[in-house]
Amino acid sequence: MNAPALGPSTSTDTSPFAAAFSSATIAVDYEQPEADSPGAAGVCSTRHAWARVPVEPSQTERAALKDQIRHLLKEKNAVMVSHYYVHPDLQDLAEETGGLVSDSLEMARFGRDHAAQTLVVSGVKFMGETSKILSPHKTVLMPDLDATCSLDLGCPVGAFSAFCDAHPDRTVVVYANTSAAVKARADWLVTSSCALDIVRALKESGQKILWAPDRHLGGYIQRETGADMVFWNGACIVHDEFKAFELASLKKEHPRAKVLVHPESPADVVALADAVGSTSAILAAARSMDATEFIVATDNGMLHKLRTLNPGKTFYEAPTAGNSATCKSCAHCPWMAMNGLADVARVLETGANAIHVDPALIPRARQPIDRMLAFTAARKAGQPVAGLVPQIGAA
Repeated sequence: MNAPALGPSTSTDTSPFAAAFSSATIAVDYEQPEADSPGAAGVCSTRHAWARVPVEPSQTERAALKDQIRHLLKEKNAVMVSHYYVHPDLQDLAEETGGLVSDSLEMARFGRDHAAQTLVVSGVKFMGETSKILSPHKTVLMPDLDATCSLDLGCPVGAFSAFCDAHPDRTVVVYANTSAAVKARADWLVTSSCALDIVRALKESGQKILWAPDRHLGGYIQRETGADMVFWNGACIVHDEFKAFELASLKKEHPRAKVLVHPESPADVVALADAVGSTSAILAAARSMDATEFIVATDNGMLHKLRTLNPGKTFYEAPTAGNSATCKSCAHCPWMAMNGLADVARVLETGANAIHVDPALIPRARQPIDRMLAFTAARKAGQPVAGLVPQIGAA
């Protein structure tokens, strides 16, 4: 199953921002594993993907852009939400202007509950789509609509639907890093922070799971819960590159350092962790663990928030293949890197890059999201969740 070749969108932008901050396009040299990889059933190639490299503004330009964005946010009744992996400027500005820096689902939930009628989502496209699904009456803008995700790219809805049809007795659980169309094909949506609890509850109710798209996260959940799971064969371009051998060597160089690992990483990397969890769990571990040094196996955009919240502690990037031709991502998502101040200012000024989700698709795509939100809210409140896990088959 091959994903279509992708290329840059044709832009007709004539704003002053376009001329001042034009960017180069790079190929993203990455290919998902072969279809006969052990333990997985679906596979799609993302080797034709590409990304833009935004021009870094000067200090003078940066200050001017931030002032412009602050003004436009007020003028347009808008709020910024930024993911932990985007540029530090976008994280800081979101918080300085009353917005949020968080994971993809909390970004969407914050946007839904905020009074602003325009949301500016700095992240990748599935995040903007999730925000639109939860806030269909609001305008959702993104700095760059071509900023995508290897997990989303590697799970096209047609092929995924056929995979689901081949396993009609299984409950379909998809990760947040998927398109609106794939979410609409699912029974449950999960994030890395709630996936264990939800899959464990599904297992306890006797359900068998069809999991997509990240095989590493799925494998981690299966090992932890013992659930009966079949996997779509996808991987995150960043986390897939962390190397256990090099991580063990780095641990020897920093013997007092604790290792924090996102579960999208390979199993042998996860096995070396002192704490495994989502971005929010990694933040909590860094605050609470009795250590002053940490090795972090997730996108290096996360280091900004870790260092900001823990000024007396030291954080090291977990090793990938190295900063060379053999390194595909070098621990930073090339699509997250496409977000920049100039594009935030441009979309606020012009209304460009609005996210559109087929209105007919939204009710079905929202069902697995609402199911997850109800489950996590009940769990947080200490309420029973058994009634929230119905005996449902594949969607």
